Amino acid sequence: MAKEAKKFTRTLIVMILTATALALAVGKSSARIELTPLVDTKLGVHPVDVAVSDDGRRLFVLMDKQMVIYSVEEKKITKRVDLDKSFDRIRYAGRADVIVLSSTKSGALRTLKIDHVFSIDISGHPFRGPADALVTIALFDDYQ
Repeated sequence: MAKEAKKFTRTLIVMILTATALALAVGKSSARIELTPLVDTKLGVHPVDVAVSDDGRRLFVLMDKQMVIYSVEEKKITKRVDLDKSFDRIRYAGRADVIVLSSTKSGALRTLKIDHVFSIDISGHPFRGPADALVTIALFDDYQ
């Protein structure tokens, strides 16, 4: 597992150096680049690959037979997804809100659709139907 962590660190360093070189080549030679650390933590897992959401608020960390979602704002893992196969690449397709997992060894491919679920606290408000229903439809019709 330490080998995977070293590979991840090497890949991250190459990406930062490549981005820096590209920015200097495209911009003025006197351009200045500042790097601000957003996440500097030990996850307690050994990453194989990492993808970042378009807004930079979530990191999708791929490990052997598991993927975790790390919240940059909350500074913690917010979701774990067990996988039945080992994948070695992860990509995030922002517009479609889809995660693409692939394996160069087995040729496996899997996509995961991300659905955002929001809870609305309706306690203390009138309702119809059973209180423990799986689905609740909230209607706000008392505007004045």
